[in-house]
Amino acid sequence: MLPWKRVLRPLAALLLTAAVAVVPAATTAQAAETAAAPSSGWNDYNCKPSAAHPRPVVLVHGTFANSVDNWLGLAPYLKDRGYCVFSLDYGQLPGVPFFHALGPIDKSAEQLSAYVDKVLAATGAAEADLVGHSQGGMMPRYYLKFLGGAGKVNALVGIAPNNHGTTLSGLTNLLPYFPGAEDLLSAATPALAQQVVGSDFMTKLNAGGDTVPGVRYTVIATKYDEVVTPWRTQFLTGPDVKNVLIQDLCAVDISEHALIGITDRIAFHEVANALDPAHARPTTCASVFS
Repeated sequence: MLPWKRVLRPLAALLLTAAVAVVPAATTAQAAETAAAPSSGWNDYNCKPSAAHPRPVVLVHGTFANSVDNWLGLAPYLKDRGYCVFSLDYGQLPGVPFFHALGPIDKSAEQLSAYVDKVLAATGAAEADLVGHSQGGMMPRYYLKFLGGAGKVNALVGIAPNNHGTTLSGLTNLLPYFPGAEDLLSAATPALAQQVVGSDFMTKLNAGGDTVPGVRYTVIATKYDEVVTPWRTQFLTGPDVKNVLIQDLCAVDISEHALIGITDRIAFHEVANALDPAHARPTTCASVFS
């Protein structure tokens, strides 16, 4: 039998690799070039919200992503429709460039809180709308629930959000068979351990209900999600909640966890509806051309 330490390393690597594999990761050089590239007009602190779109939109990236790569599709989509759009980096680990949202989620929520304050001060708006992918659709719930964010946020739109913990397609079920594996994950990448189903963080986040008063919630999920599993656990329960399965809008949409947030214009169309429900238009397969 192999020594435990020699077994733990491959297990941790397996969990990390499974998560990284669904993110369109570039080489380090390519990631550096992308992260340094202009963000196509978003993050413009001179932008003032219009009467039609009176709230700035803050985009919250997912695990292993960053404020540019995650939003190369959605940020221009929303900006072209007249929104003031902003995105932040959060959850950075020392010595790990470009791949973020790995630090403790409660600390990431503090970073989001400070960033929302910065955006509101720059734009003069009283409230913001938040749109997040994966961890970025869940982490803001901590901000809303525990850090006073409910008074500063009108709506939270989660794209494939990990709202109730994930089994990572069953891989997390292996952890009890490897003593020390959970401690290893917690030490190396706290946000990964906190997102496992049944974690202390998830228990605290969802205790007493999924939502807080005064905020509208939208969840956009895909049944082909292989990261946040089972996919139905993404849905929220509570007042002012709209849960959407993208295949109910377009049966032939085969986007999985990464693509639904990065390239899926059908999902983008539903995001726009969630941000402006008074002017929502039906989302169909044809929405990919809108």
